[in-house]
Amino acid sequence: MIKSTIKGIGFYVPDNVVTNDDLAKLMTTNDEWITERTGIKERRHRKNRNDSQETTAYLAFKASEKALEKAGLTAKDIDYIVFATLSPDYYFPGCGVLLQDMLGCDTIGALDVRNQCSGFVYAMSVANAFIKTGAYKNILVVGAEVHSFGLDFSDEGRGVSVIFGDGAGAVILSATEDENAGDILAFNMHSEGKFADELCTQFPGSKYGWSDRMRKEPENVTNKEVYPIMNGNFVFKNAVTRFPETMLEALDKAGKTIEDLDMFIPHQANLRIAQFVQQKFGLPDDKIYNNIQKYGNTTAASIPIALSEAIEGGKIKRGDLVLLSAFGSGFTWGSVLFEY
Repeated sequence: MIKSTIKGIGFYVPDNVVTNDDLAKLMTTNDEWITERTGIKERRHRKNRNDSQETTAYLAFKASEKALEKAGLTAKDIDYIVFATLSPDYYFPGCGVLLQDMLGCDTIGALDVRNQCSGFVYAMSVANAFIKTGAYKNILVVGAEVHSFGLDFSDEGRGVSVIFGDGAGAVILSATEDENAGDILAFNMHSEGKFADELCTQFPGSKYGWSDRMRKEPENVTNKEVYPIMNGNFVFKNAVTRFPETMLEALDKAGKTIEDLDMFIPHQANLRIAQFVQQKFGLPDDKIYNNIQKYGNTTAASIPIALSEAIEGGKIKRGDLVLLSAFGSGFTWGSVLFEY
């Protein structure tokens, strides 16, 4: 029986630390306001928001190098890439092919996943399916984001811009028949597109006729149309409903319970959401991992960054039962349950 096991994992974040006090110099906000609402104390942004070098694909490249090293593999051993991001280097092509080139992989397939905060969960689910069918042996699964180039650092945009950070995480998912190896036990993916406008970026989509408007009347294009917008309270209410549902669904499929979990890693959207879920299920502090305080919400990158940190810090060991869950724009949500 073929198993999908995590052979290596790594993460990378820019060196540039942006504190809440730093943001208070750009907009009307303060550390207390941001911390109370999100739990975030700082995040990483690339040093120059217009930097053409430290791109989403570059962050992914750095994280992937670490994952390959941990796995004891080279880029030539990778036979497929699944790349999750909402902030690609280009509108098209996707980042997967850019990463393939940076790493020097053979002419392997590279699939881009655009499911925002749920992107990494979706990407892991897809990679697992390829592994279990025998199609590929070593798949590089990446979540990477550079949010800082596309945020509205003004009073109008502060409700969104204080939340997000830049970073990348990468996992090598490999096929094995070793009976002692870990495996992905269950997963689920869901969506509810009727709420798309509650958390979105309209530009440069085809829905609103951007080409003509930007050319003929650019002065009438508003910040809310160009930058990310979010109905925060509505998103929060849906998240605290969907998180428990997707968690229990994954556990039930595998015949497991909350008590069986060794570690739960939620998407780092808002510390208050994670605390709500923790309290609902009575999870002790040593069975949930949060690092949004340091990195903010890195969307598709948040789960692999947290997973990598937890493993490096000895919070997760081989044989542990780990649950990854996410909820975000789309709306999309889902979970992956695995033995590490």
